[in-house]
Amino acid sequence: MNLVLYNLFPDRLNLYGDRGNVIALQKRCEWRGIHLKIVDIKSTNDMNLSSVDIIFIGGASDREQGLITKELLKIKKDFKLGVEDGISCLAICGGYQLLGNFYVTSEGTKHMGMEICDFHSSAEKDRRVGNILIETNEFGKVVGFENHSGRTYHSYKPLGNVIIGYGNNGEDGTEGLCYNNVIGTYLHGPILPKNPSLTDHIIRAAIERKYGRKELIELDDTLEYETKKHAENICLTV
Repeated sequence: MNLVLYNLFPDRLNLYGDRGNVIALQKRCEWRGIHLKIVDIKSTNDMNLSSVDIIFIGGASDREQGLITKELLKIKKDFKLGVEDGISCLAICGGYQLLGNFYVTSEGTKHMGMEICDFHSSAEKDRRVGNILIETNEFGKVVGFENHSGRTYHSYKPLGNVIIGYGNNGEDGTEGLCYNNVIGTYLHGPILPKNPSLTDHIIRAAIERKYGRKELIELDDTLEYETKKHAENICLTV
C-alpha cells in the first residue's frame, strides 16, 4: 500500500518539534510495510489535492501564520472539497486556527482562515503554557504540551476534555476539534509519538478512504506507552 502526505510549509510551520508528527506517521507506516511518500509543500502551486491522503499543518508564530494564510487562501475551495471527501488532516496550534474563519492577534490584526470549519480564534496578551492531559472517547488519555495565546471557540466535537491544562480557551474544558477525518489541536510536543493510538487513527482513516477497510498490523508499543505514562504522571504531579 502507498500513501501520500503533504507537509505544509515545514520551513515556517514547525514550532516545538511539530515535524516529529510527520516522522511518527512515517515510521508507523514503514513498520507495517506501508510506503508513505512525504511531500514538503513550500508553495500552493505544488499542491495536487486529488492525489494526497494525509495533510499535516504545523504551528507557527503570528507573523509566519499571516504569511502562510495568503498562500492557503488560494486553495481553500479545493482543501474544503478534500476534507468533505475524507482526506485525513492533522493541524497543530496555528495550523488548527487556520482551519477556521479567522484569527485575531493580540494586536488586533485579523488573519482570514480557510473556512474549513465554522469557528474563530482570538489571542490575548497572556499565554497558555504547560503540559496538558486530556481524556478522549476514541484514544483514551492524550498527553502533550501547549503554548498559545489564542483562544478557540467552536460547536464541533472536541478532540477531548481537559484534565490538566487549558485546551481550546481555558473556559469550556474542551481541547481540539474533530470534523470528518480532520483533527485540530493545540497539543505540541509533538503529539503523535507519545500517543500511538491517535497516530494509527490517522493512518487507518487514510487507508480506508483509499483502499477500503483494512486492518493495521499491530505493533509493539511498549516504549511508546511507557513514555506516555511518564508524561501523564508529570502532568498529574506538577
